[in-house]
Amino acid sequence: MYIRPFDPWKAKLCTCPFKYTLNVYTGCDHACVYCYITGYIPNAFRVRTKDGLLPKLERELRRFDRRCIIALSYSSDPYPTIERELGITRSVLKLFKRYDVRCLLLTKSEVFERDLDVLRELKCAIGITVTTVDKRKAKLLEPNAPSPRARIRALERAKDAGIPVYARIDPIIPFYTWEDFEETLDALSFVNHITVSTLKLRPDSKGRMFAKFPELMERLWPLYERGEKIGGYHYLPRELRFEILREAERRILERGITFGSCREGYRSFPSCDGSHLVPP
Repeated sequence: MYIRPFDPWKAKLCTCPFKYTLNVYTGCDHACVYCYITGYIPNAFRVRTKDGLLPKLERELRRFDRRCIIALSYSSDPYPTIERELGITRSVLKLFKRYDVRCLLLTKSEVFERDLDVLRELKCAIGITVTTVDKRKAKLLEPNAPSPRARIRALERAKDAGIPVYARIDPIIPFYTWEDFEETLDALSFVNHITVSTLKLRPDSKGRMFAKFPELMERLWPLYERGEKIGGYHYLPRELRFEILREAERRILERGITFGSCREGYRSFPSCDGSHLVPP
């Protein structure tokens, strides 16, 4: 099965409403330093196609409950570099259109702008992840991803096309991306919804962060040592985490944008993931 219920592990702090997820590709070549998929996908930063995806997916869609949402995608970006040439995600979106599927699309790429002709005819919402609008910091954190400004420009065009749009500011990293939060928020002030999440570290991502940002991690890691360990992830101490989330929430709501948080044990309204934006 390619279409699967989201969060099969039933994470303790996951507050997502029920939905399905589909990963068009295996792996993601954006190679973000903080990425969690290296914990369960071998060779996670090498993108692979899936044999027979489109005909098998169409068979699944014939039986799919059209009241439900399919999210693209949480373990591989639907727009890796090779999507520019292969167009597999575009073909998937055309199938969604044919079978009247409700869809959440989340990406760190601007290539979805190519597919606005299809997306504007879907029951969908489009989201981008922007960790920071600081170009230098973003390149260090997300070495192979398109620039944040390119993603934002593409999302503005999606909104101009009449599509509901949202964003994730994720992860918030104290002493680093948190310093740019106001500027990042200003650049995203046109969106309908923003989800935030603080940096959570697994052993693999912790190792990459120490290798890439040794001075930053000398300041950060003592905080995580005083924090919680939940579901294999190291969290910031709850008090500090909630202090950041409360401030993020205040600034987001001031701009008339709805607020969500991801796997924090904190509140979200009206949904944590932006699924409330998808037309019924």
